[in-house]
Amino acid sequence: QVLLVESGGGLVQAGGSLRLSCIVSPSIRSFKAMGWFRQAPGKQRELVARITSDGITNYADFVKGRFTISRDNAKDTVYLQMSSLNAEDTGNYLCNANAWRNDDYWGKGTLVTVSS
Repeated sequence: QVLLVESGGGLVQAGGSLRLSCIVSPSIRSFKAMGWFRQAPGKQRELVARITSDGITNYADFVKGRFTISRDNAKDTVYLQMSSLNAEDTGNYLCNANAWRNDDYWGKGTLVTVSS
């Protein structure tokens, strides 16, 4: 069974940085694309960043220039490097995987709280 486990969330002050990780099992190579979504309190889930198996990335406008998504196939891991965090970035960050057969998988998320 596919399992996505996020880590790296926590409490950070405005202007700070965090690096989120999502470990994919059994293999990240099973998926045509990986993404990060977030859901803030009282708001709908929204796409933050996406990376395809070909390395093509796209970002939500509100994080472009601040966040970077990357993938390490050897470690079965996708990362989200976040900098210049602000209070609006607070939310549960969820790892998403799109399989070659169009199945969609989700992790449980890791909570990011930006103070101030």
